[in-house]
Amino acid sequence: MLLFAHGIVGRADLPIPETLFGAAAAAVLVVSFVALALGWSRPRLKSLPEKDLFVFPVALEVLLGALGVIVFLFTVYAGIAGTSGQTDNLAPTMVYVAFWVGVPFASLLLGNVFGVISPWRALGRATGWIGERFTEGAMPAPLVYPERLGRLPAAAGLFGFAICELCWAKATEPGPLAIIMLLYFIAMLVGMSLYGVDAWTRNADAFGVLFGLIGSLSPLGRRAENGRLYLRVPFTGAAKLTPVNGTMAVLIVSVGSTAFDGAKEGALFNNLAQDLQSFFVDLGLSLGLGLELGFVVGLAGAVLIVAIIWALGMAGMKPPPSVPSRRELARAFAHTLIPIAAGYLFAHYFSLLAYNGQDLWRLANDPLGNGADYFGGADATINYGVVSATGIWYVQVAALVIGHVAALVLAHDRALELYGSAKDATRSQLVMLALMVAFTCLGLWLLSAALHG
Repeated sequence: MLLFAHGIVGRADLPIPETLFGAAAAAVLVVSFVALALGWSRPRLKSLPEKDLFVFPVALEVLLGALGVIVFLFTVYAGIAGTSGQTDNLAPTMVYVAFWVGVPFASLLLGNVFGVISPWRALGRATGWIGERFTEGAMPAPLVYPERLGRLPAAAGLFGFAICELCWAKATEPGPLAIIMLLYFIAMLVGMSLYGVDAWTRNADAFGVLFGLIGSLSPLGRRAENGRLYLRVPFTGAAKLTPVNGTMAVLIVSVGSTAFDGAKEGALFNNLAQDLQSFFVDLGLSLGLGLELGFVVGLAGAVLIVAIIWALGMAGMKPPPSVPSRRELARAFAHTLIPIAAGYLFAHYFSLLAYNGQDLWRLANDPLGNGADYFGGADATINYGVVSATGIWYVQVAALVIGHVAALVLAHDRALELYGSAKDATRSQLVMLALMVAFTCLGLWLLSAALHG
C-alpha cells in the first residue's frame, strides 16, 4: 500500500516540550478572545473595503480550463498505460500531492483557482456553449437542484476520496486510480447535464466545494457577476458566504479525515487498527481487507469525533431570538470551520508538498515510468534538507494557531450580527473559545504523534 507520509524524516529537535507549545497555543486563543471582547463591539467583516483590480480575461479562463482537461486526461493515460510502480508513475503523485495538496495551498493565496482549472467544469461549460450555438438557444433547461440536498453529495464524495487516499490500497495504484478518476469525471458530467454546470459544481463536486470554501480565505477574490478580480482582507471572504445545507458536513469530513491521517501514524491508532483487523479477519476476511476495513472504521470514527465536538460546541450556545433553531444556528456559524479545515490541511500536508512535491519534476520527465527523460531531469532526487523536521513543526503549529484565531474572529463577528449586543455576543462565544482550544490541542497532539510515530 502506498501511503504518502507527511515527509518528516527525523525527530524534531524542539527547544521546549510539546506540551508547552500546546499551552502557548491555547494562551494565544484566550488572548485573542479577550481582545475581541474588549475591542470589537460591532460587526465589521462584511463592510471592510475591497479594491477592484481587473476583469479576469475570458480567453485566459478558456485556456486554463483546456489545460486542466489536458492534464487530467494525461494523468489518466499515465495511470493506465504506465508502469504499475506507484513511485515511478506520474498519476499517484499528481493526484495525491499536486492536486489534493497543491490546489488548496494555491487557493489560500489566489482564491478559487479550481473553479478555473476544473476539467469537468471546463468541459461542461464548453459542451453547453456548443449546444447553445447548434440549437440556437433551444436546449432544455436544467433541473432545479434540490435545496434540501445542498452540499451533502460533496461531503459524501470527500469521504470517498479519503477512503481512497488513506484506507484502500488499490486506490493508490496507478491503474485503479485512473479508473476512479474517470468514474468521478463521468459522474460530474452526468450531474452537470441534469442540473447545470454551476449548480452542480457549487454543491455536489467534492473538490469544487471544498477548494472553493478554502479560496474564500484568500486575499484575492473574483466577483461572480462580472468576473472582476479584487483584493480583500484575508479570511473575510468566508464571512460573506451564504449558508448552504451540507457545508458543515463537508468541513467536518475535511477536518476529520485530515485528523485521521495524523492519528494513523501514531502508536494509539496502530494498536486499534490491529484489533480491528483481527476482528474482521475473525469474520473470514483476508488480512489485507481486514486492515483496510479497520482503516475505514477509524476514518469514520475520526469524522464522528469531530462532528461530536462541533455539536457539543453548538449545543452550548444559546440561539438568539433572530435564529429559530439550533440547526439554523449551526448553519450560521458553519463558515468558522473553514479556517480550521484549512489550518489542518496546511499543517498536516505542508511537508508532503515540500518533499514529495519535488518529485513531480522527475515524474514529468518520465511520466509512464518507462525510462524516458523528456527534459533532462529524470535523475532528479528529493532534497530532504530543504526544510528540517523542526522547521516543519513550527510551520504546522503556526498554521493551526492562525486558522483557529481566524475562526474566532469569524465567529465573534457573526455573533455580533445575530445577538446585537456585544455583551451577549461575547457570552455566547465562550463555548466557541473552548471549541477552538479543543481543536487546537487535538491538532497539536496528532502532529506530535505523526512527528514521532
